[in-house]
Amino acid sequence: MAWPCSRRLLRTVGTSYTLHCSNHQDVVNRSFHTLSTALRCHDIGGKQSSIDYPIFRQTWFPLMGSRGLSTSEGSFPSDLLSRKHTSTPERDIGQLQDLLIPVTNFHNENKGFMTLAGDVFDLPIRKDIIHRVVRWQLAKRQQGTHSTKTISEVSGTGRKPWRQKGTGRARHGTLRGPQFRHGAVMHGPKPRSHAFKLNKKVRRLGLKIALSARAAEGKLMVFDDLELPDHKTKNIVSFMKQMEETKKLLLVDGGPIDEKLKLATQNLHYVNVLPSIGLNVYSILLHDTLVMSRGAVNKIVERMHTPINR
Repeated sequence: MAWPCSRRLLRTVGTSYTLHCSNHQDVVNRSFHTLSTALRCHDIGGKQSSIDYPIFRQTWFPLMGSRGLSTSEGSFPSDLLSRKHTSTPERDIGQLQDLLIPVTNFHNENKGFMTLAGDVFDLPIRKDIIHRVVRWQLAKRQQGTHSTKTISEVSGTGRKPWRQKGTGRARHGTLRGPQFRHGAVMHGPKPRSHAFKLNKKVRRLGLKIALSARAAEGKLMVFDDLELPDHKTKNIVSFMKQMEETKKLLLVDGGPIDEKLKLATQNLHYVNVLPSIGLNVYSILLHDTLVMSRGAVNKIVERMHTPINR
């Protein structure tokens, strides 16, 4: 034991002994005199603890043994240790720094580490870009098959229902007008596309920001592969039970989806599988945890680094 903590040790042991023998102050003085003599006469720089010297055992140091202060047993009193919690500073998000992330699999085996490109997985979080990309996705996927009939498309006669004057009723020229039952719909929707243009660089930036958000939250996991021993659903269910605070899981593979993985997840509404080419911002936001294979990470990084064709 290194001796720089001897002063604290002296204060603690002296205080304990004083409380124990409050009426024997002269014994305490002789004990401190014996301790100072021992420090001058013995070399305390070696590996052997100073408490183990025989001269200490002859005086009042049996009390220390009863308190568990002997360092030869590998223990140390908790009251002499610092109670300050040493914590490493959190990483600054959006600094474009490469990230080192552990690689595992469905069996929680250690498969090494993988470096994630900082220009893809460590971008500043911009909600406005995410909002634009999500609106573009939802508008583009809308079918737009809604349709209503105009006055020329509604079935019915074109005859004037009654004469113009003399009946006391309002004048009408057709019964297919929008004011009549089973009539036409004026200015109603027609089949059309709801898609609008969004620049490729904005779409690409949105995907990078979504990946960076999951990495910053600690909800991004990298697997060596997504292979399963069989197609049983219980394999995925047992894996989900091991994950804390995970409600929906998105699995992304680099190539075509394995048939066993597809069968194992098709009955679970909270687990979805995508190839890397189909990874998108909206799917990432719908799932609170993202699991990617090594191949998927490489494919995504390669796609993000490919120049945009004008």
